[in-house]
Amino acid sequence: MKTHFEPLDLIMLVDDDDTTNFVNKRLLIKLGVAKEIIVKKNGAEALEYLQSSSKEGVAYPDLIFLDIKMPVMDGFSFLDEYHNQKLFQNNSMIILMLTSSASFYDLERLKGYESVKKHFSKALTEADVREIMNEYYQQN
Repeated sequence: MKTHFEPLDLIMLVDDDDTTNFVNKRLLIKLGVAKEIIVKKNGAEALEYLQSSSKEGVAYPDLIFLDIKMPVMDGFSFLDEYHNQKLFQNNSMIILMLTSSASFYDLERLKGYESVKKHFSKALTEADVREIMNEYYQQN
């Protein structure tokens, strides 16, 4: 069964690893899932972007792929600030965590964040992306 989805306006990749960002961005472009893909190297850069988009009318991401372990501000610190600053209000953005080595503790901790829908192992696969699009963005 073939499913149909409209390309998202904007996907944000938040990861300090250049290779992971390159591979994930290339896959997302190949599959045509977004009109634009931006990369931020840590949670602080991602928060800054979200704060500016709420003030300046800059495009707000439809989907964020967020790494857990990063320098400057890791994924958990980003999620805490994202909620504390109420950046989630009035939008339907989905956050998916990416990790290379998720510990049981990390996975349990993620359950406490309502905005996080799922976690995936790095790097994304075509099957992962199709599952995400079908589950969250499928159109009838």
